[in-house]
Amino acid sequence: MSGERLVHIVDEIPGVDGPIGTMVLALDGFLDAGSAAAVAARHLADLDDGGSVVATFDVDQFHDYRARRPAVSFVRDHYEAYDAPRLVVRLLRDAGGTPYLLLHGPEPDNRWEAFTRAVREVVQRFDVGRVISLGSVPMAVPHTRPIAMTEHATSAELLSGASMWSGELRVPSSAQALLEIRLGEWGHAALGYVAHIPHYLAQLEYPRASLALLEQVERAGRLTVDVGDLRAAAEEREEEVARYLASNTEIEEVVASLERQYDTFAEAERSGANLLAEDQPLPTGEEIGRQFEQFLAGLEGPESPEEDA
Repeated sequence: MSGERLVHIVDEIPGVDGPIGTMVLALDGFLDAGSAAAVAARHLADLDDGGSVVATFDVDQFHDYRARRPAVSFVRDHYEAYDAPRLVVRLLRDAGGTPYLLLHGPEPDNRWEAFTRAVREVVQRFDVGRVISLGSVPMAVPHTRPIAMTEHATSAELLSGASMWSGELRVPSSAQALLEIRLGEWGHAALGYVAHIPHYLAQLEYPRASLALLEQVERAGRLTVDVGDLRAAAEEREEEVARYLASNTEIEEVVASLERQYDTFAEAERSGANLLAEDQPLPTGEEIGRQFEQFLAGLEGPESPEEDA
């Protein structure tokens, strides 16, 4: 629509002179297995007490309320505490005092092109040097191996190394993907990282992947981030998973199979279609589904395993 304002930007930022070097983008939704990006964004905001909001998107233009219904509390005889979705840009400062921006909130369900134009307004208003997007996808990888990362950018000069993928892969799109394409067309630098999450942990918060994403943000964004609390949360989750697997032989065998496949892939330095060794087939989706429904319920349900007294 002509003249519509999809993002409202503050006139000025007190204490900030000159361009902003980095804007981190983390959107909840499709590209956020293990809530890796959401947890990373929450960690960044908490480090600076939320910072200050410098831009607010008109979320009603982008959000499908029937597909993703916000929570509201019903207290005895009335509703209260409506959890309204917010899509905002915050001004934060890293451990060394360097200012940067964080765009976070629910991924737009519609009007992606309009969203990219609204983000462009923010990028131009604050003269953002680079936009770094964070994401995560479920993969057939074990939690006992390093977090693999798919890196992408509008220019090869922004990449830190060679891609693990060869040829062309057709994958479902996302608002982040379209934004990177458009920013490149408009002459703005954009890059991003997609963490590979063990598929059996994709429904849980997986802070180890969030930690890996923030390590990339530090390098690419030239920022210094205190990740002490996040590292502690990651270690706690790993201990919780290991404790559960130790008492569930069937699931432990599936993880061992994934480890063998991962190691075969790494040793052969293969890249492309999948992460599976051809001679070691993965158990069927139905088998894994049954096992990990129990796995998830065991970790987060009322009967979570406890340490031996």
